[in-house]
Amino acid sequence: MSFSTRFRICFATLSLLIGCAAWGQDPQASPFALNPEQEQSSEPANTESPIGLQATESGLESSMSASEPSLGSAFNVANVDQSVDFLPIDQAYQAAVFFSDGKLKVDWQIADGYYLYKDRFKFQQHENSGTEALTAEFEIGKRIFDQVFEKELEVYYHNTQIELQNDNADSNQYRLAVEFQGCADAGLCYPPHTLWYTVNADSGKISEAPAPTSITGPKNSALSQGSLLSALVFAFLGGLILNLMPCVFPVLSIKALSLAEASNSPGSKQLHGWSYTAGAVFSFVAIAALMLILKSSGQAIGWGFQLQSPLFVSLLAYLFFAMGLSLAGLAEFGNRLMGVGQQLTQKSGYQGSFFTGVLACVVASPCTAPFMGTALGFALGQSAGVALSVFAALGFGMAAPFLLLSYLPKLGSYLPKPGPWMETFKQALAFPLFIAAIWLLWVLGRQAGGDAVALSLLGLTLIAFALWLLRHQGVISKALATVSIVLALALPGLMSNLSTQSQTETEGFWQNYSTARLDKALANQQSVFINATAAWCLTCLANERIAFTDKFEQQLEQQGTVALKADWTNYDANITELLQSHGRNGVPLYVFYHEGEVTLLPQLLTEDILLKATKTN
Repeated sequence: MSFSTRFRICFATLSLLIGCAAWGQDPQASPFALNPEQEQSSEPANTESPIGLQATESGLESSMSASEPSLGSAFNVANVDQSVDFLPIDQAYQAAVFFSDGKLKVDWQIADGYYLYKDRFKFQQHENSGTEALTAEFEIGKRIFDQVFEKELEVYYHNTQIELQNDNADSNQYRLAVEFQGCADAGLCYPPHTLWYTVNADSGKISEAPAPTSITGPKNSALSQGSLLSALVFAFLGGLILNLMPCVFPVLSIKALSLAEASNSPGSKQLHGWSYTAGAVFSFVAIAALMLILKSSGQAIGWGFQLQSPLFVSLLAYLFFAMGLSLAGLAEFGNRLMGVGQQLTQKSGYQGSFFTGVLACVVASPCTAPFMGTALGFALGQSAGVALSVFAALGFGMAAPFLLLSYLPKLGSYLPKPGPWMETFKQALAFPLFIAAIWLLWVLGRQAGGDAVALSLLGLTLIAFALWLLRHQGVISKALATVSIVLALALPGLMSNLSTQSQTETEGFWQNYSTARLDKALANQQSVFINATAAWCLTCLANERIAFTDKFEQQLEQQGTVALKADWTNYDANITELLQSHGRNGVPLYVFYHEGEVTLLPQLLTEDILLKATKTN
């Protein structure tokens, strides 16, 4: 069993126990013109053979063209030797970025008859906290008089290697921008060009990344400055919205109504509010700590990673089912946990409020609210202290409505007066939880197949049997109930022997995502739309039902846009890398590649947003 699997199983048990770039250049980005033929000179080069990446064509950082030019229009040509077939820029200059002896290096292979300018190199490290220019150590090049810049310049022929100093990184994962410019001896100069890479200093892994452009949606532009304050605000807003999710709403509703019904003193109600808040904040911080531990061990994880474990999904279905039985009045189990009724008058009521906050966090795990993706993506790229602060803000945001109600008793006057209707309302809230349990079983079926669903259904039957037995007095009833619960909890462990093959379904022109498919489409200068989703992501499913209409799919098909579906229901390292390359750590993610530009769409979609963002003409 892998390290990651052990952590996921531990997290599942703990939770329930306590409750890719297209070529496109702007021909006017900088001056480039005829350059006289120069004598070639081979400079000494480092002979170390790097394992790196071939340079790929991407949009310029300073200017992203709205339309992709042809090969001829990509260069400024004047009095050029027409008998020469000039190479595309990615063939004339090939870069390999790699780590050697702990140093980040860029190795250049330059085609015969071409050269690179030393003073046109720029290296920038892009993090959520900002952008920093990297110091570079160059080899000695050849000095020539350049008629483009009308001065003597140092250039490189054939090959050269550059060492970058990146000791001031705030995090071990960042985006590296490599800008360069070169010319051909036969009289052609290329515009400045930028290559983008995702660098993981811990693992030493370096991969190509698409060029960033303006991000759709105000939430992303605000965080582009890397502001911790913005991340905290977005996390708080995301936590607020989580209260409206179908799994969390019943818990919050019962807790709020019980607080309004109780005749406690104002001080006691406020303590209940803070107890609930402490439970929510503690739980989110605990999740963040576990994610940071996994990340430091080299695991690529994101928000909702625990739901990629069939074990956790099955146990969460158990929890929703038991909560539903409790709310429906069919079992007494769970009342203490949910802190309903007159328990607010008892000493243990504060504990009930705390664990209600824990419970709200656990049942919120399948959900991703607006603002959350940006904030959490920022958090996991920062230091541990910053990451924990952002997750704490998320928990505080989710607890804020209940905390506010405990301080403003007048708000309770807007709620209906306590009475028999509350019991009926409480029972009615059981049915969304039953539906949530059914949905989780559907997710489990997609993860591990029908055998896993059958085991979970047997487990649910054992739980119902145990709760029925607990309503009867007697040692035998309690013993049988205990055995039933133990057996029910043991059944999900058998799922480790079942296959967890992805059962991604693609319809029509949709294709399963792979790095090779993305690279091939971009190399063919095709537009690409990526839908990164998961069966356990409620926001993803809602978007697909509301916004992914026939009209939208017809537009993509008519434009010749390649539609890729990245299903993250089960763990997939390639999809995790895709998410991280766009500053996200969970689904949903919607990306549109067109003519060298990369656009991130909002996490909540409408048909109109999709049609406008993906229209190519």
